[in-house]
Amino acid sequence: MYHPHPSDKLNDIFTVKPYQGVAPEHASFIFIGLDANYDAQIESHPIFPKILEYHDNGVAFWQKYKVHHPFIVPGYTGDGKLYHRSFAKIGFQPEHAGMVSFAELLHVPTSGRSKLEVKDLSKSHLNRLNDAIIDGQAKYIFIPEGVAQLMRLTGAFPWLQKKPPSKDGPLNILYHQPNKTVYKHLHFSNYGKFEVQKQQELAYIGSLLTNS
Repeated sequence: MYHPHPSDKLNDIFTVKPYQGVAPEHASFIFIGLDANYDAQIESHPIFPKILEYHDNGVAFWQKYKVHHPFIVPGYTGDGKLYHRSFAKIGFQPEHAGMVSFAELLHVPTSGRSKLEVKDLSKSHLNRLNDAIIDGQAKYIFIPEGVAQLMRLTGAFPWLQKKPPSKDGPLNILYHQPNKTVYKHLHFSNYGKFEVQKQQELAYIGSLLTNS
């Protein structure tokens, strides 16, 4: 079950672009999450115009503001900041904006706390994600374990094994074929006892930029 976001403007954007950044079919790096979550009152927040600008064209936003997401624009203090501050430590720069896609399993924006079930998900959206992962341009795909668990339950990702077949540095490999690797990683919002491992994983992901 999830809580659909009440903003018509956000929902209209997701109807056209159910992803953030580059379309997943055309990205070199895809980061897969559960849902795009925003405060229910985000329209009243001063950052909302930048959120709309970002969703309209994530590449142009990154190159204009020199940050990859509006949640790390100075002045924003709401949820989601930890995830994107952690992501920023990977080392992507504005010149890499055309390489990165954030794609969620849920095709619509949410608010509040959601616990997604298979019945919440769009089959056509899942098929698009699967095609983007397997047949798209991406060389590196990153999936947290909680996301991978739901992906397995959908049946839309038959290549996704329960037990990672191997490791590459600090990351488990979920799937590999020539010029394409799917990794399992810690969610970027993790902290505390997972911080050391998360920082190792972030550094390793950053090292992959030299191969792209």
